Formats: sequence, structure tokens, C-alpha cells
Amino acid sequence: MIPAMAFGVIAILAIAYMYGKRERARLGELHLPGDEIDHSEISVSQYPDARRPKLLWFNGALTFALMVALIAGLLPLPVLFMIAFSIAMVVNYPCLQQQKDRVAAHAGSVLAVVGLIFAAGIFTGILSGTGMVEAMSKSLLAVIPDAMGPYLAVITAIVSMPFTFFMSNDAFYYGVLPVLAEAASHYGISPVEMARASIVGQPVHLLSPLVPSTYLLVALAGIEFGDHQRFTLKWAVLVCLCIMLAALLMGIFPLFSSL
Repeated sequence: MIPAMAFGVIAILAIAYMYGKRERARLGELHLPGDEIDHSEISVSQYPDARRPKLLWFNGALTFALMVALIAGLLPLPVLFMIAFSIAMVVNYPCLQQQKDRVAAHAGSVLAVVGLIFAAGIFTGILSGTGMVEAMSKSLLAVIPDAMGPYLAVITAIVSMPFTFFMSNDAFYYGVLPVLAEAASHYGISPVEMARASIVGQPVHLLSPLVPSTYLLVALAGIEFGDHQRFTLKWAVLVCLCIMLAALLMGIFPLFSSL
């Protein structure tokens, strides 16, 4: 899915470029003709004193190394994150007081995220333990006509957007997807292809109220979660469709199974 996801990244960059040009034009209208606008002085950081532009390459390399270690599975995920966090704190803020200030600045957001993780875990447990996930999967299959069976990979890619928005990834991938994959196997669609198709909806999933990291994001940006969803949802759906189209063109999963 990495090549298809690259098309999604290109779509995101195109959207960001469009909004960047629009914002530059808006900023230009706020100044008198002939006034020079120093865009380098514009900052979106809530804590400009905490920025470390001279360590940009180091922080980028550390992030890249962390991603490689996560993909390779060198250590458990929490251990890898804590190691990278410790290195980043020591290098960027060698003074102990600076480290305390950085932790204190984000403590409120982190506590809210921790509470949400527990709540999402309880919600996932209720969905799975009561059999609701399996019931929803069977209900979905019941409304899909037999003639649409060969298109189950594409259908899975489309329904992954609302399903992963309203339920956690665990509930969808461990509860719904196996049922869909079992049904798709009767039409010659492999479980691997179904798994690839199910990833398409992840850009929309990140807007779900069950994603703790998004709460941290909006807290850092100083915006309301609902405003973020209303603004971003349409673009997230567009990115999902770009990923799906690229995956179909590359044959990553089939549009139609003739078996």
C-alpha cells in the first residue's frame, strides 16, 4: 500500500499548497499596497521560545530512526517512543528546568488523551464482548446484494471510512474485516487484498473521536475538535478516494473479481 499511500501524500500536499496560496493572498489584503510582508516572522507555534531551528536536521533524523525502529519491531512500541523522547529532551533542552517546562506545557493535553484511551478501550471491549461487532458485520453483508460480491474489495475500502470513524481500529480490523474477508474468499478475493483495501479509510479514521492523538493535535493548535472535523472531513474523504484510485490502478487490490 505504500505506493498508493504516496498518492495520498501528494493529494495532501496539493491541498496544503492551495490553502497556503489562499492564506498568503488573505494576509496581503490585510496590508496596505506597497507594504512588505515578512512571512518568515509569521509563527503558528504556541511556544516560540521552545523552537529549536538549529536542531531541525537532528530532530528529523531522530524521527526517521524512530520510524525505522517501529517498522522493524526492534523493541516494544512504548519502549521505542520513550527512548526517542528521552534523547530528544536531553539534546533539545539540556537544562532540567527547560525539560520540566516542556512537560508541564503539555501535561493537560496528555492527561486528557490518557483518559480517552481508557474510555476507547472500554468502548472497544463492550463492542467485542457483547457480539455487536460481529452482528454489525453480518448486517452489512446482508444488505450487500450477491451481484456485488465480486466488488467486495472496493466496498470494503469505501465502508472503512465510516466504520473506522465510528469505531476503533481494533473493533474494525479484528471484528468486521475477518467476516468481510471470509465472504470475499468465495469470490476469489484473497484476505491480503481485503486487508489492503481496509486501510484506505485511515485518513478519515484520524478524525474519529476515538483517536487520542487527534485530541492532542487540536489542543496544540488551539482549535475546537468539532471545528477541526467540519473543516477536514471533506478533504480526508478526498484523500481516501485518491488512495483507492491509485491502489486500483496499480492492481494492489481488484476492482472486480471474475472468479
